[in-house]
Amino acid sequence: MGMLALRRLMAAQRDRRRRRKAQARHGAITSMAKRKGTFLRGGDSSQGAKRLRYSGPYLTEDIWRHIHSLMPLRDAARAACVSQAFLRSWRRYPNLILTTETLGLEQKKHWKVHMARYFTRVDHILKNHSGIGVKRFQLVCGRRKLICRLNNWLQIAISSGIEEITLSLPSEYSFPCSLLSGGSGRSLQHLELVNCAFRPMAGLGCSRNLTKLHLHSVLITDDELACFLSECFALKHLDLSYCRELVYLKIPCLLEQLSYLNVDLCHLQMIESKAPKLSSLIYSGNLIELSLGQSSQVKTLDINFYDKTNFLCYVITKLQNIVPNLESFTIYSDDEVQQGGMKHDSASGDTTTNLRTMPGHKHERLKEVMIIGFCSATSMVELTCHILENTTSLETITLDAVCDVHDLENIGRCCTTTIRKTGSCYPLRREMILEAHRGVMAIERYIRGKVPSNVELTVRESCTWCHDLERLDALEKENGSHYSPPHLKLEDISLLLKPV
Repeated sequence: MGMLALRRLMAAQRDRRRRRKAQARHGAITSMAKRKGTFLRGGDSSQGAKRLRYSGPYLTEDIWRHIHSLMPLRDAARAACVSQAFLRSWRRYPNLILTTETLGLEQKKHWKVHMARYFTRVDHILKNHSGIGVKRFQLVCGRRKLICRLNNWLQIAISSGIEEITLSLPSEYSFPCSLLSGGSGRSLQHLELVNCAFRPMAGLGCSRNLTKLHLHSVLITDDELACFLSECFALKHLDLSYCRELVYLKIPCLLEQLSYLNVDLCHLQMIESKAPKLSSLIYSGNLIELSLGQSSQVKTLDINFYDKTNFLCYVITKLQNIVPNLESFTIYSDDEVQQGGMKHDSASGDTTTNLRTMPGHKHERLKEVMIIGFCSATSMVELTCHILENTTSLETITLDAVCDVHDLENIGRCCTTTIRKTGSCYPLRREMILEAHRGVMAIERYIRGKVPSNVELTVRESCTWCHDLERLDALEKENGSHYSPPHLKLEDISLLLKPV
């Protein structure tokens, strides 16, 4: 129920009040108010404030509290200003999502002034809250000067019955795990901590019902995380990013419900998982050792290695036995294609290239293959030929020589279709346009002849409008040497293998 519905309800009460004015003089309305509740506009009734009588069906305080909890934060606060019933429930409002957006604060030029207003409103809301009934609590507080006040805020909001906590904290701050002990965290299902230290102890008792854990830029050691995870029997989703103290990530077999694991730039050396139902693994960072168990059920694997050039062959040969049930596979390589120049051996030259083969690695479940950002790297050509020669169920293969981040629908260049919602193609630098041409040459020379007759091959070249070199030369001449298209922000190569 929003503010519009509340205004309509109050207008209806005014109409009924006029119609029953005569009855009100004889006291009938007074007895009705005792039975069915009262709306209050303005200040306290002892000061002669104007009352609005509620003459609809009787609603208990729990129902009013539930209606109030369904309102967005700003509407809930406004409703509390015009209704005694909502004012009482405001002190137990369950969804404390305290962001600049929910508080209705527009971004100002002066950031310090903007954040000062934000913290003032947060302080006012929490000081007027009873600390009872909070289900969701979200707060952004990155200022070191507010650490003392932050402790008080957390003590108010984190209480028995809380289900979701999302906090962005000062880097010097250590999250007080004691707030989650003694039964306060038994109902916790979602915990997300950003930019702080997290030092959980054994027997904390807050992780038994936890289903989602997200730690971003959090200081936590291998032993501390292992200790915390040892009691997360209901955990389904684990997301770790920029946790620089982690070296060895060990997922115990007790995590029987864990299905999703995302690890991003944690400087790990090894990931060992014994979780029996882990089906999706996403990893970005340095080359590491993966141990997923002999009976790994991982079906979706996304990998981005930052320090391994020409690693496509490594992926094919090393991961085959690690993920035997793989169905969807996405790999990214920042080093296979470079903006400033080629670091890999190109297969599009005039000399004959001896392509390596990897016999014995069969893919019997793949139906569709798409390579976005196909380049002339020898390893890329070898990988594509390997797929064509060892995938018996393959039906279609799409080789896109351009990583077009504007093509959100993944339907091709703007010069070949009129149904793109994003307009023109993503602008590329000269070297990337030339590499796209070399990639198409490699396809024609080494790949097209190996495509089986029952497999459909689609080759996407660079756009004749947006990636025209003559047009690029004209723009450079018009704008001088300072003109250049923006760098490609996303990864340059994405290989997607889809199952039958």
